[in-house]
Amino acid sequence: MAEPKTKKNDASVEDFLNAIDHSGKREDSFEILRLMEEITGVAPKMWGGSIVGFDEYHYKYASGREGDWPIVGFSPRKQNISLYIMPGFSRFQDLLPKLGKHKTSKACLYINKLADVNNEVLSQIILKSVAYMREKYH
Repeated sequence: MAEPKTKKNDASVEDFLNAIDHSGKREDSFEILRLMEEITGVAPKMWGGSIVGFDEYHYKYASGREGDWPIVGFSPRKQNISLYIMPGFSRFQDLLPKLGKHKTSKACLYINKLADVNNEVLSQIILKSVAYMREKYH
């Protein structure tokens, strides 16, 4: 079975975020960093070359594949900012309509900029996601 490619490492989160060309995305990323650090109470770590993650859990699929992944994290991508909400979104159906402009996939919340979303609702989603993941995996 292949090893997961994206692993926690000791690269500098601050250097990574400071290297973001777009000043608005850079500022939003530092704000998301602050928010996730406040909610988790854990210092951020780089996962691979482009994901900022907080805390971690160990997963194991029925196929036998297993690995470690952040409980919550984000990545400032070229098109948008991807926030990793690991339980998915089924438990947040009441909050998503109040969030503002966003898209979702299985466990990713995509936003263009923080100004597009209700930051209080975003905080609630992150807080509830972290609580769920810690209860399930810790």
